[in-house]
Amino acid sequence: MVSHEDLAVRTLGPCRIDSPLAERLVARETTQHSVVEEDRILFDDTISMAGGRDLPVEQLPSLEPGGPRKRIYFDPAKTRVGIVTCGGLCPGLNDVIRGLVLELSRHYGVRRIVGFRNGYRGFVPRYGEDVVDLTPEVVMHIDDEGGTILGTSRGEQDPEEVVDALERLNINILFVIGGDGTIRGAMDVVRVVGERGLKVAVVGIPKTIDNDIPYIDQSFGFQTAMAEATKSIHAASVEARSAPGGIGLVKLMGRHSGFIACYATLAKDDADYVLIPEVPFALDGERGLLEHLRQRVQERGHAVVVVAEGAGQEYIEGEEPGRDASGNVRFGDIGRLLRKRIVEHLDAHGVENNVRYFDPSYAIRSVPANPFDSAYCLRLAHAAVHAAMAGRTEVIVARRRRRFVHIPMPLAVSRRNHVDPLGDLWLSVLEATGQPVRFE
Repeated sequence: MVSHEDLAVRTLGPCRIDSPLAERLVARETTQHSVVEEDRILFDDTISMAGGRDLPVEQLPSLEPGGPRKRIYFDPAKTRVGIVTCGGLCPGLNDVIRGLVLELSRHYGVRRIVGFRNGYRGFVPRYGEDVVDLTPEVVMHIDDEGGTILGTSRGEQDPEEVVDALERLNINILFVIGGDGTIRGAMDVVRVVGERGLKVAVVGIPKTIDNDIPYIDQSFGFQTAMAEATKSIHAASVEARSAPGGIGLVKLMGRHSGFIACYATLAKDDADYVLIPEVPFALDGERGLLEHLRQRVQERGHAVVVVAEGAGQEYIEGEEPGRDASGNVRFGDIGRLLRKRIVEHLDAHGVENNVRYFDPSYAIRSVPANPFDSAYCLRLAHAAVHAAMAGRTEVIVARRRRRFVHIPMPLAVSRRNHVDPLGDLWLSVLEATGQPVRFE
């Protein structure tokens, strides 16, 4: 269970400087917003969970609220900021960069903001990456484009070299935009910063298209990815209904968590089967997927199968999977395997079939953010700037139960967020598709 201590946020010191936003942060009964810093947001959301801890209210696990403070730690006129994007692409990266730059420059008056090119390797001299000066003019329309203007990369870099670069450029605040590997790298940077006795704030904006960061409502870009995925499911359904024995097979992103597959299926109610990493399935046998699919095609004439990329990896034969530069296992292509096995099974039973395979993964992650994600990215950027200027460090900003909060990095990488096979989301998927509770 998450404890009160797990939620403690690190700070660089007391805030003694009046914020440039102070005049706006007036009494709460006006239309302006002011964070009540001494207040906390309860972590548990049910009476049974909170009551089960048997603790006084002030000792219950609680989160620090996000938002602007009346007094800040860094003097904006003397503050230099760095921004880096890491890992795979995700809709909304440019929106976050733009939001950080505009909030820092226009509202806090920070004069020097630089972007590090191509992830953490941009800090390391041997790669020869130049830093990018980020101004309001440079970032003004970047939210219209997918990807990231700073570039990105995977893989660990020596945190000592990263901190060397921060020192050379006199960086006081570093914003890291990335997933769990990026956040772990940021924690190493915080460790080295502390060992050197530096006053550098490191604040993360969590990015994962799979929505697998725990303890948050949703990661940015997820809604865009889900919306784009529905287009492929619809196309697969059209193809399936347009041919005898038509089967549309769609592989979506989701290495360890099947959220995109689940939500895209619910948004476009055309799928007959959804396969996700959290729910094992049998391919063969009387109650296996292939036999159930054969019967459905014979009864209805067509079917649509949606599979998350991390599902069914136990069926991938051959060499041991390698790893990418970030240490992630390179998964086998479950989509191609399913296509092969489906064709073989239906051919063996004399069932006419026309299988159409869709893999839109890279097309999905490279598109610009939709309006919801654009607004969400901007608000996350604002929350990150407020946290950093107030001297918070080794923290991510996120929204939990519709409130923006600060979550310590160690807690954010302590586990993955998964679809609960016994939860209401998976139940909704089963109801929408009509597939069996399990294939066995």
